[in-house]
Amino acid sequence: MVNKPFSQSCENNKTPILAVLRQVFIQPVTVWEIGSGSGQHACYFASQLPHLVWQPTDLEENMSGINAWLEEAQLANLNQPRVLDVNQSVWPCQEGMEAVFTANTLHIMDWKQVQTLFEKLGSYSKPQALICIYGPFNYNGAFTSDSNARFDQWLKDRNPLSGIRDFEAVLVLAESQGLSLLNDHAMPANNRLLVFQKMENLS
Repeated sequence: MVNKPFSQSCENNKTPILAVLRQVFIQPVTVWEIGSGSGQHACYFASQLPHLVWQPTDLEENMSGINAWLEEAQLANLNQPRVLDVNQSVWPCQEGMEAVFTANTLHIMDWKQVQTLFEKLGSYSKPQALICIYGPFNYNGAFTSDSNARFDQWLKDRNPLSGIRDFEAVLVLAESQGLSLLNDHAMPANNRLLVFQKMENLS
């Protein structure tokens, strides 16, 4: 029996995130979660948004923990997790993605991985796909709070290539892949939830 992993931040932010997802993911689509982590978000959002099919993904080493949560939840609209590494050449979504959610991933990845993530979102997202990205961001090259500055230093102590990303740089990446910013929601604990939509395929 695998012990379920637990993330306190997931527990803290799930309710305010859900309030935004209810506004964004209105149609019955499959939501691909990039970097499902513990699996808590997948189970909670699937339980609260029964019109959606939730598709968790993460690295191989996190599969057992996610499965432990899924086995307890027993939700019909929650798919088995798929192994997905941002860097892999082919993602397991050949049919394309109509909706994407990712939380607290951009500051963990290095910048090259962030660039790859957006390239893949550009490739695999269907026209009109909705993409929600949650986490902390800097604006105009500055931290939005002292706590975010301390968090950024903690991240860089672990991995010098990680860190809180600049909103403006992320926006440039998104727009280069045909993703248009619909909303930038202020969230608790100095986080944001960015909502993008894939425009028609670039010629």
